Amino acid sequence: MTASLDLTLELAVLLATGVVLLSVVVSPLATRLGAPILLLFLGIGMLAGQDGPGGYVLNDFDLVYDLGSIALAVILFAGGLGTRAADIRVCIGPALSMATLGVMVTAGVVGLAGWLAGMPLFVALLLGAVVGSTDAAATFLLLQGRGIRLRARVMETIVVESGLNDPMAIFLTLTLVTIVDAGGGVDSLSWALAGSFAQQIGIGALAGVAGGLGLGLLVNRLRLAAGLYGVLALAAALALFEATQLAGGSGYLAVYLCGVLTMQRVTDAHRQELDITHGSLAWLSQILMFLLLGLLVTPSDLGAEALHAAGVAAVLIFIARPVAVAVCLAPFRYRLRERLFIAWVGLRGAVPIFLAIIPVLSPGPIDTDFFNVVFLVVIASLVLQGWTIPWLARRLDLETPPTAGEPADADPLRP
Repeated sequence: MTASLDLTLELAVLLATGVVLLSVVVSPLATRLGAPILLLFLGIGMLAGQDGPGGYVLNDFDLVYDLGSIALAVILFAGGLGTRAADIRVCIGPALSMATLGVMVTAGVVGLAGWLAGMPLFVALLLGAVVGSTDAAATFLLLQGRGIRLRARVMETIVVESGLNDPMAIFLTLTLVTIVDAGGGVDSLSWALAGSFAQQIGIGALAGVAGGLGLGLLVNRLRLAAGLYGVLALAAALALFEATQLAGGSGYLAVYLCGVLTMQRVTDAHRQELDITHGSLAWLSQILMFLLLGLLVTPSDLGAEALHAAGVAAVLIFIARPVAVAVCLAPFRYRLRERLFIAWVGLRGAVPIFLAIIPVLSPGPIDTDFFNVVFLVVIASLVLQGWTIPWLARRLDLETPPTAGEPADADPLRP
């Protein structure tokens, strides 16, 4: 019995690590093709799934949601560590506007279009909320792979917006799932939902600030062996995430703010170690998240929702995102070409697919067809926008050459 269990565990570990290894090894192929690397990971997950050569059946939405929550927390913490205070100061107004009002406008436009097409209003709004947040990782990894550097203000706006908009999308999704499950009645829920929003944002922000200040102080004061600072930061971030969630706050907002403040307070030596360690952890989390989401989907079921998803993707890419950018950036002095590029760069990634699991798990009327629609919308965004972002950056003359003394292949994400 023990030998059988050991063999099963060994085989599971071998298969899991083999798929991750394959994903990393073939990632240069995506770079050569100019495709988003994360799309490749998603494809490998689908090939390993029940309709692919791998034939592995994964129907446990609860498991994927739990693992995805942890992976997303790690990704957001690493994103906070990589966000410089100077970037935030330069573009906090427009980025914050797009991360809050922009997500609501996007959800509203997509929801209105879905309602006009015959969907129940709150289900349509829920769909808009799920696809409302952009994916910084998909954009940055694509630009990095193609060696493209963007003008400072454009990149900073995209960086900060993408880091801040996930909590708003998560809150809107949870709110609208509650409304849909209640049958669409909002009168009795309105005050409760407003209170829930204030509670999640307030507790999340306070926990993030306190956690960042405390972790920064702890890292600077402790004398640890090389390599342990990254472990300390990871453990603290995940503890903060879970504690904030249990307290009724937004754990995702807390870990992002914690990462931002931590990186501003630690010494240069610690900053370098944290940057390298959590950059690798973010990569691993993204790979695992996309592989799991690829395994979860059933490709043979996608065809029935292809037309519906194409309509949602078209509204999202060509109407909702440009309208949101136009509204949010109107008070700020951005050139037309900068607004056009920011509007087009609204790539969707793992977060919308992850959020689509929530209504499927809820006791309401949403089923796996909803998940399949969101999955196809993300694929459309990665393919259509992902392949054209480098070309558009050059056409709009938004690239900048390397600074003096800097190699041409230096990190293009740093303006």
